[in-house]
Amino acid sequence: MKHDKVGSVMATEVVRVLDGTPFKEVAGLLAEHRISGLPVVDEDERVIGVISETDLMVRQAETPDPGRHKRRFRLAGLNRGARRQAAKAHARTAGQLMSVPPVTVYAGNTIAEAARTMAQHRVERLPVVDEEDRVVGIVTRRDLIQVFLQPDAKIRRMVIDEVLVRSLWLAPSSVEVGVDAGVVTLTGHVERRSEAGIALAMTNRIDGVVAVVDKLTYRLDDAHLRPDEPAVQGVTGEWLRKT
Repeated sequence: MKHDKVGSVMATEVVRVLDGTPFKEVAGLLAEHRISGLPVVDEDERVIGVISETDLMVRQAETPDPGRHKRRFRLAGLNRGARRQAAKAHARTAGQLMSVPPVTVYAGNTIAEAARTMAQHRVERLPVVDEEDRVVGIVTRRDLIQVFLQPDAKIRRMVIDEVLVRSLWLAPSSVEVGVDAGVVTLTGHVERRSEAGIALAMTNRIDGVVAVVDKLTYRLDDAHLRPDEPAVQGVTGEWLRKT
């Protein structure tokens, strides 16, 4: 099934810095371009780290206040994470400030894969790289949200073409497909219960689908049959074996 790729929504003009870029220049770029983060690259444009507003806040938070005593870090007594935070607090360059290893995605990854990566690592921006880890774009949460703005008519065509016709080999008229604000309703009759389950699952995976309402009926309940039995052979059986 076709899914929108990261490359279709990413921005190709990427604000980036080298590891030797001064701290103040990094802060200036974030403010000037109104972005929350940027990648750090080497001389070959390979992403070696990322800097977020949080990294800058760590540095700013530890700036000495004339009204209090300066804090001193004893690095030997800190764990790895605390040592990294302490080092960032005294960072003067992008290389000292950046978070490593960088979390990146490929232009060929699906939007769903990029969204999972963002959620897992709790980041708002992802550098997009090629096969040699060179930066080719940047994708943000806002970019990924665009997938839910797919027109209902386009979603309906995808359900009919990709699910009913190409995957299940059903006549388009056998199942009525209704779409309202991204919610898909499947109404009609199919031969087997497994076909109904596949139709629902595949529809739910289409980019832009918010939810699927099941109004399908079936003649044969093949839920108790094994995939190698004749009643579930064919396209449906093949799909079951792959899931």
